[in-house]
Amino acid sequence: MMYDHAKIYVKAGNGGRGSASFRREKFAPMGGPDGGDGGRGGSIYLRATDNLNTLLPFHYKQHFKAVNGGQGLGNKMHGAAGDDLYIDVPVGTFVRVTTPETFDPETSRIVIPTEKVMEADLISPGQTVMVAAGGKGGLGNTHFATATHQAPRISELGGPGQERVLYLELKLIADVGLIGYPNVGKSTLLAAATAARPKIADYPFTTLSPMLGVVEIDADNSFVLADIPGLIEGASEGVGLGLEFLRHIERTHLLIHVIDGAIGSSGLPERDPISDYRHINHELELYQPELGLVERPQLVAVNKMDIPEARAAYPEIKATLQVEKPDIEVFPIAAATGEGVRELMFAAYRHLQQVKREIPKVESGAEGDGEVKLFRAEDINTEGFSIERERKNLYRVRSAKIERLVAMTNFTHRDNIERLNKRLTKEGLYRALVEAGIKEGDQVAIGDATLGWTAQNEIDWRPPTVQRGRKKLNPTRRKTKKQRTAAY
Repeated sequence: MMYDHAKIYVKAGNGGRGSASFRREKFAPMGGPDGGDGGRGGSIYLRATDNLNTLLPFHYKQHFKAVNGGQGLGNKMHGAAGDDLYIDVPVGTFVRVTTPETFDPETSRIVIPTEKVMEADLISPGQTVMVAAGGKGGLGNTHFATATHQAPRISELGGPGQERVLYLELKLIADVGLIGYPNVGKSTLLAAATAARPKIADYPFTTLSPMLGVVEIDADNSFVLADIPGLIEGASEGVGLGLEFLRHIERTHLLIHVIDGAIGSSGLPERDPISDYRHINHELELYQPELGLVERPQLVAVNKMDIPEARAAYPEIKATLQVEKPDIEVFPIAAATGEGVRELMFAAYRHLQQVKREIPKVESGAEGDGEVKLFRAEDINTEGFSIERERKNLYRVRSAKIERLVAMTNFTHRDNIERLNKRLTKEGLYRALVEAGIKEGDQVAIGDATLGWTAQNEIDWRPPTVQRGRKKLNPTRRKTKKQRTAAY
């Protein structure tokens, strides 16, 4: 079984907290603040590698966490930066990055985010993309000294690292793909043309996962041939796992359409070589029309020429196909005996070279050359905020910038609270809360923190109530001895 889908959770490292220390040395009575900054948290990257060809490792391990940044110390010593975490994935992996699921206490349901943060396609070895940025290190008190406040006790906590959910999808990278109905001889053709040994049997859907093989044209030239599992009518709508198989065709440059030349004499009135050919092309046309799979260059291989009925029907099959597409090339082959396979592979290589020459090349250094979109903390839209009244006495503030300010505030010292109040007043949050109808005794939820509201129209400076363990929707508790005895 080929594992080509995976869902993993990643958590970047938190930033280290800044230090609020002062220089204390003999003969230095006015030492002043000397707190160092915290180190940044480790980020998480995906890296494409040739050493993997499946997503099987992610079915055993789904959670990845980077290292937190070190804490700042006195004497202006900064904390160590957390090591970045690189997760290796196979070449050809498509990743969709979203935010984690949240729990809605009012409906008691898990809310799955619909907006994607980023999409990336890793198609070359060594290509990397950042999927979760590490938290920013907190500033030490040396940054807050002014002419009028020369001994600040203000310091910042480290910023939280990003949490992301990654949906990984592996799409095979092959030069040429074999397509056709089940049991027409695609796996036999792959085995005849390459050293691959797929499972071959006389029943439909013998091949349930794509197989790759290398066709050796000569000592210096070769190409990768992919055996795509059999397609049937309705594959573009998911019939017969069609969607699972069709996406592996997306990266191929050339298609070899294998049809059964003897199917007309098999006693199946609804099947004949021409209708099979039309049905498969129709499914290619319906599957993501923007990709233009049906317009990809195709060679037609009429298989089973070792059967007399197929050899007798071949001239009519070829004539009919060339009427529909005058420029199409049709090859008679017998994959079981190897007849015509070599000529077909040479023709495929010739067409493949022509297709590759027609692909526009990007000049080295030009815009977009090897470009992969990275997602950093600075990319977050920090403009504006919104206020929602979740309950009678609870107001929720949504803003990436304000949530980060609150998360990095050390509530154990009043100086930090005063600094936060000034920043939020400058942002216009307090005025907006008053206009929204907030009054003394109500609560303001910002990120994971729930804060009180004072009569002075500002947030209460006392330590907030943090909603810890919010991801543990049904926490398990150890039963008492009495409960265990009763259950026994």
